[in-house]
Amino acid sequence: MPKTVGIGVTGGIAAYKIAELVSKLKKDDIDVIVIMTEAATEFITPLTFKTLSGREVLVDLWDDSREWKVQHIGAAEQLDLLVIAPATANFIAKIAHGLADNLLSTIVLANTSPLLVVPAMNHNMYKNQVVQDNIKKIRDYGYMVMEPDSGVLACGVTGQGRLPEIDQIYAEIKKLLYPKQDLLGKRLMVNAGTTCEDIDPVRFIANRSTGKMGFSIARDALARGADVILVCGNSALEPPPGVKFIPVRGAEEMCEVMQKYQPACDIIIGAAAVGDFRIKTKSEQKMKKTENASEELVLTMVGTPDILKTLGKNKKPHQVMIGFAAETENIVENAEKKLETKNLDFIVANDVTMEGAGFAGDTNIVTFISRNGEIESLPKMSKQEVATAILDKVVKLL
Repeated sequence: MPKTVGIGVTGGIAAYKIAELVSKLKKDDIDVIVIMTEAATEFITPLTFKTLSGREVLVDLWDDSREWKVQHIGAAEQLDLLVIAPATANFIAKIAHGLADNLLSTIVLANTSPLLVVPAMNHNMYKNQVVQDNIKKIRDYGYMVMEPDSGVLACGVTGQGRLPEIDQIYAEIKKLLYPKQDLLGKRLMVNAGTTCEDIDPVRFIANRSTGKMGFSIARDALARGADVILVCGNSALEPPPGVKFIPVRGAEEMCEVMQKYQPACDIIIGAAAVGDFRIKTKSEQKMKKTENASEELVLTMVGTPDILKTLGKNKKPHQVMIGFAAETENIVENAEKKLETKNLDFIVANDVTMEGAGFAGDTNIVTFISRNGEIESLPKMSKQEVATAILDKVVKLL
């Protein structure tokens, strides 16, 4: 039986991009009901969506429906999935606070199928604490929220707030409509973010990692039925609802936590950017700036634990272990050394100097290197797509 997806389009400049999404879904024999807010009709006409979806487009709460006795109830009952894309700050607030003052917001409340929210707005609006609180609230309700992409926005500002690529939204919809359960009964532990090594009570050493890759792996593994443990260093991301989330600070703490949970895990993935060094002796008081600006400050540093190497020594025959190699030169050679010394099943290597492959971005360009010498280079993908590719390979190994 064909699946039915509701596409709720709200009043943002990215509304025009949703025409491509509707077209892709229809080509995949998925029935699409498009619901637009009045503001959305200022950016793209209902006629466009009617032509692409082959159905009447729903806009007005007070329109008589030829298909349903009560329009918003009938439409909601027919859905296997409801997607709000683009989701404006205004509409996210409506969802968070249960407002129902137009057709789309009323359908959201009547809907019992999964809800996927895809924010798109100005960077400053997206980062506003009120908007972030509303996003956290709807995540707490169990709704799924995609992270917006970063780049040049329609307003000319550069930052996070762009609608994710249509292929990425499409992949997320397919995943929700046809969820894989190939990790059911398996326990997966992944680390993410950057470790922080304290210099004094106010300063620390860290790196540029945001945790997006590890969080994407945790999210995809959870959707595939795994019991997920997410051990996280410094990151501003909200953990996916349903994972066992363990925040840590330094490399030593992260290593201790992962050793504790290792025996109970089937899959271990090291996606965190763990610092290689820490201060030998942390200052108990804030280190003061000297009057002489040219005076040098010398910090003595020592190595931190090699977490994956430590776990690799205790790896059981049934366990699958994967690591990452973020390199700037000799990518394959350096990754192959890590693969061997850390006792990994395969390693995910990337050149962090390449555009679209470094820290903090929404995309990655990776190469899989396996124990048997197989090398597979992937094109630039969203980090969520990379996570899916990693877990697909894990399933084959299992």
